[in-house]
Amino acid sequence: MQAYERLLKENKIEYIRDDAVASRSTFKIGGRSDISVFPKNSDELRFSLLEARRLGIKTEVIGNASNLLFAFERYHGALVFTSEMNSLSVEGNRIYAECGLSLARLANSALDASLTGLEFAFGIPGRVGGSVFMNAGAHGSDMSRAVEYTDALDLETGKIIRITEHCFGYRKSIYMENRSLICLGASFALANGDKKAISELMRENTEKRRASQPLEMPSAGSYFKRPEGDFAGRLIEECSLKGARIGGAQVSSKHAGFIVNCGGASFSDVLALEEKIKESVMSRFGILLCREVRLVED
Repeated sequence: MQAYERLLKENKIEYIRDDAVASRSTFKIGGRSDISVFPKNSDELRFSLLEARRLGIKTEVIGNASNLLFAFERYHGALVFTSEMNSLSVEGNRIYAECGLSLARLANSALDASLTGLEFAFGIPGRVGGSVFMNAGAHGSDMSRAVEYTDALDLETGKIIRITEHCFGYRKSIYMENRSLICLGASFALANGDKKAISELMRENTEKRRASQPLEMPSAGSYFKRPEGDFAGRLIEECSLKGARIGGAQVSSKHAGFIVNCGGASFSDVLALEEKIKESVMSRFGILLCREVRLVED
């Protein structure tokens, strides 16, 4: 790790040793990383990842940490955060955004340019890279409907490639299937629209989200994927688990599809509550719930 730290320092790439990462997660749960790295552009991200790979250091690329659970006391490797990589450009009906750009800023940029197609993304608390990775969606739409192409680092070859076929599906993409590919940025092909109508739809979506989701509590969003033909929240509520709690982890009393940190929750609390929910739903309905939240484990 000392050699890696020296390389980061020589190339003026920001990092923190022995970093407490819970504060960087919307769940407010997690231990410490050996080192957290904060590249400011694609060149720094590429260098950080390839040098870590050469030195045999484990890495995990993280955006807003809004759909993941840090499930470790210590991560023996480098957590690479892309939040500083947030440039964007607008040309005609296309927006190109770096992987660390927030979806709120992306959607607002589309609004400013009177471009429609990203209204659904406004309230999602993620960043471009992670949202492409999991094909994030809401309000009947998702990233697959707007992404034209992405630029990616291929860790196997060290080359930057352009991807036009993303194998998008429900909460999945080529990036989830091939973890050697790291999204650097994405181009969104949008349509011209009415600025007032776009703004109104974004406002309506925001009001629906505030009314139905526990946004005031630390969480990682919808904890389970939607089972075919049903909703995880409905199944969990039917099992009388709304408000169920293990340690500091609780099934939200506002929306049963969310597990929230109601104070001092550990990753063990969350995983124990997850198992209780899955066992109850399987016992009553014969349906296996699958986790949507991604674990980052040591």
